[in-house]
Amino acid sequence: MLAITNAKIYDGTDKVIESGTLLIKDGKFDRILESAHNIPNDYRVIDAHGKVVTPGLIDVHTHLGVHEEGIGKEGHDFNETSSPITPEVRAIDGINPQEAGFADARKAGVTTVQIMPGSANVIGGEMVTLKTVGNVVDEMIIREPSGMKAATGENPKRFHGEKGRMPITRMGVAAKLREELIKAQNYLQGESKERKLGLENLVKVLKKEIPLRVHAHRADDIATVLRIKREFDINLTIEHCTEGHQIADFIAKHDVRVSVGPTMSTKSKIELADKGWHTILALVNAGVPVSITTDHPVVGIEYLITSAIHAVKNGLSEQQALQAITLNAAKHLGVEDRVGSIESGKDADFVIWDGDPFDQRSSVLQTFIDGNVVYDNKMNE
Repeated sequence: MLAITNAKIYDGTDKVIESGTLLIKDGKFDRILESAHNIPNDYRVIDAHGKVVTPGLIDVHTHLGVHEEGIGKEGHDFNETSSPITPEVRAIDGINPQEAGFADARKAGVTTVQIMPGSANVIGGEMVTLKTVGNVVDEMIIREPSGMKAATGENPKRFHGEKGRMPITRMGVAAKLREELIKAQNYLQGESKERKLGLENLVKVLKKEIPLRVHAHRADDIATVLRIKREFDINLTIEHCTEGHQIADFIAKHDVRVSVGPTMSTKSKIELADKGWHTILALVNAGVPVSITTDHPVVGIEYLITSAIHAVKNGLSEQQALQAITLNAAKHLGVEDRVGSIESGKDADFVIWDGDPFDQRSSVLQTFIDGNVVYDNKMNE
């Protein structure tokens, strides 16, 4: 049992406690006290005077452990490009929990991530949401599967069009996605006696057990994705949403959550020509729930808080930016009952900073997952 005293606490909702005491019991948040009085005798106390406590950070869109850094092709387990349609594959089967990116995440205060296949395929496979500490992926999971990956635009056109197979055009991308969803509808109705893993996985989308999470940069691709949402009555999220600011009010009509990023990356292709921090602000102002992502390793996961800082520099409030990497991110992943805010009964995932987390000079002192220290920058207790 642990008590963090005299800390400025951002609880991940709209509350800021200027000098509070956070109690942790059995790996869960117990409660926040307004002072250091009445702490039970059996609690270990950390005096965090002058320090800041936030919920553990969450990155909703990563390729952590499936796109390993520094080893080239041997670490590329994120795109099964043998076919444009691969709903049968699962990211969980390609994750290496020993990859250095997990340690980088903990050092940066990132405690929860969603890991997904890449965007080479129209349908790329299932994704998983897990904590950033552990040696066995199965023991790190929060939600599995947490979505089905799909992609529009340049990537599936390039990867498969260059091989002389459909899709070659944006029309072809949408057609392949529709075609496979129709196959899944027929499978759900019992029209096939043979088990088909890919269709079984897509049935989860049709039954709204998991969302379709669709890579879409251009505004016209986003509109296509929302058209398919209406046609098949499915839940989905827009991933990247680079030109979302151009049609923010239209997106707001469709009850979807979006992830925006990696905005710190370069404009490496035509789809990214209008990329910028204005996207997040426009979507938030339109009432669209937004999460910020690094798309690790496109931008290193250690720069998740840096991305939030840049969003603040460009008009977002600190509370909005913090929620985009905590509570809103947890809701994006469907795990808000477990993580995303410092509330009684939730997992004790939190970060102690040596100063204002929105000051780029501040550092993580300690990162906790389930009440245990998983990164320690030799904080003096």
